[in-house]
Amino acid sequence: MPLAWIALNSITGLGPVCFGRLLERYGTPDAVFDESPEKIVGDGLLTPALAAQLRSPELMESAKRQYDQAQRIGASILTLADHRYPPYLREIFAPPPLIFVRGDLSVFSRHAVAVVGTRSPTIYGKQSTALIARELAERGLVIVSGLARGIDTVAHESALGAGGATVAVLGCGVDIIYPRVNAALAEKIPASGLIVSEFPMGTAPEGFNFPRRNRIISGCAAAVVVVEAGEKSGSLITARYALQQGREVCAVPGPIHSPLSRGTFNLIREGATPVRSGYELAESLTIVTNPHCAAILPRHELSETVFSEEERLVLEGLSDQPMRIDVIAEQQRKPIAELFVMLLNLELKGLVQQCSGQQFVRI
Repeated sequence: MPLAWIALNSITGLGPVCFGRLLERYGTPDAVFDESPEKIVGDGLLTPALAAQLRSPELMESAKRQYDQAQRIGASILTLADHRYPPYLREIFAPPPLIFVRGDLSVFSRHAVAVVGTRSPTIYGKQSTALIARELAERGLVIVSGLARGIDTVAHESALGAGGATVAVLGCGVDIIYPRVNAALAEKIPASGLIVSEFPMGTAPEGFNFPRRNRIISGCAAAVVVVEAGEKSGSLITARYALQQGREVCAVPGPIHSPLSRGTFNLIREGATPVRSGYELAESLTIVTNPHCAAILPRHELSETVFSEEERLVLEGLSDQPMRIDVIAEQQRKPIAELFVMLLNLELKGLVQQCSGQQFVRI
């Protein structure tokens, strides 16, 4: 049983970057728990608050409960040490150390395209999504999305309707379906596809989980298609992660007067590939026609080219002493929801570490 993996994954504030550094230093999660918290702090890998959680009896008890719950709902637990772990996802910067998966694991061996967009699409957006997802599925490509209302829902349903497979990446535990309106859809997916989450079992769908899950949506795919998106849409976060991960970013051109075309227009202006049909996209994606591509994709480090000016200002405002999210928000004069996305990006770049109680420190 991967209890040590589950327990380490359950430490509040321990992100995938710090998890990865612990594995690099000590080899396995079991070896991490064998070390003293003082030694781990002395090695500069964890803050005292995070290291103290390693000795909490509740941590292993929680891990056992999560394992039992996964068994009850038929979920698999894949770690980075597992050969079944999805090859595309393994190659991204800061891959999730552990994922909970419900469904047909063989889907991970197939090539995929992510289709994302607004939760409030127009008729044009729904029709475009249905066409693209259906045609991609007919060409044997897996459709990846986030099970959200709107474009995500249409993408999943269209893939299934075409007899294809789809992967739904959640911002909560795999034992919780959100939104509930998609419960019936979620029941259909595991028969030929997958429901995936990096979050511990029982994790509620908190708003700040969703930007983090977006890197998994792009990480599971060779390309990301954004159908409709406003200027500050969460779908654009997925597109940015795709760029950082070396995946192709595509966008569906929309009516020039529609607010939901602004995000996609900006993507195209910045170099995203315009998409008119799934067939066209399938033919242009040479990466997904190469049966060995998953094995040869390079691991992409996050470079300074994706380090925004806003992130730099947030980083400069942090110190090596924990700061609460509300204090940082007041200092930066930003809404907490917007700040969470920036702090997540900084954490995934290995520059910030989250402590318990939604506090952050600069590494």
